[in-house]
Amino acid sequence: MKTRAGQKIRLTSVEELLGVANEESAMDLEIAKIRPFKDHPFKVLDDEKMQDLMESIRINGILSPVLVRPIGNDTYEMVSGHRRMHAAMMLGMDTVPAIIREMTDDEAVVKMVDANIQREELLPSEKAFAFKMKMDAMSRQGMRTDLTLGHDVPKWSHEEIGKESGFSGRQVKRYIRLTELIPELLDYVDQKRIQLTVAVEISYIDQEVQKWLFEYIKDNGVVKLNQITLLRTQLQTGAITQAKMIMLLNDSQPGKAPSSKLTFTEKKLREYFPATYTTTEMRNIIEDLLQDWKEHQEIDVSEDEEV
Repeated sequence: MKTRAGQKIRLTSVEELLGVANEESAMDLEIAKIRPFKDHPFKVLDDEKMQDLMESIRINGILSPVLVRPIGNDTYEMVSGHRRMHAAMMLGMDTVPAIIREMTDDEAVVKMVDANIQREELLPSEKAFAFKMKMDAMSRQGMRTDLTLGHDVPKWSHEEIGKESGFSGRQVKRYIRLTELIPELLDYVDQKRIQLTVAVEISYIDQEVQKWLFEYIKDNGVVKLNQITLLRTQLQTGAITQAKMIMLLNDSQPGKAPSSKLTFTEKKLREYFPATYTTTEMRNIIEDLLQDWKEHQEIDVSEDEEV
């Protein structure tokens, strides 16, 4: 059934995403036995929202249990609930209500991402690595061999990865591209110094050139989409130096006319030199002549000033 124009899209609740609604009962679990999720992409900050969460827990307790999975030796890995556990620790609590469930590594990744990705305050970098983790996990789950047909199950699409949390396939693909940025540029995306569309274009550029871009942005401010498009076009024709990149970006700044170039072909220069002269010898003589001309110009100017 198609969604009517103006009809609100219903996002799946966290409880439904985790599959714990009306299913399992919680038990009090010692915080000391819980380990953070490995490579957890979401930041736990002591910000104003954390203070609000602590106040809510202080008054009402933890209303929604955390989800953990056993990892052996009477310890557990947090799947969903890092912020709640952090708030509980800040309040001096020793236990949190928890649902314990057996899960594979990939199942836990999918549950962890789906439980957090709908939060409004997430940074682009958090969404980027979360979607990348989920894509990798779901792809590994999907690449098992079908015992009947003997074929690999197709990899999950970006649409399938994002649909549970209300993201389009295009949005998921763009966020995953951000994981190809060097950390310094990704920080600039989080700080809104680089627009998302520009960052996606930069992600296709070699990381050595990305380092040059970071230095350029640090010194000159933002870069526009048309500048990165021109840079990518230039890179497709061959290697580029940092100096040439800077010139290209400066010349392609909005509202700025490109600098004109003055060039001489070797054939033209040969008209003024003996055939035995090398290119280096011609260049040295030209530089010497230009230096003499410059010095004479400076003398002429100083004489004019004395009159």
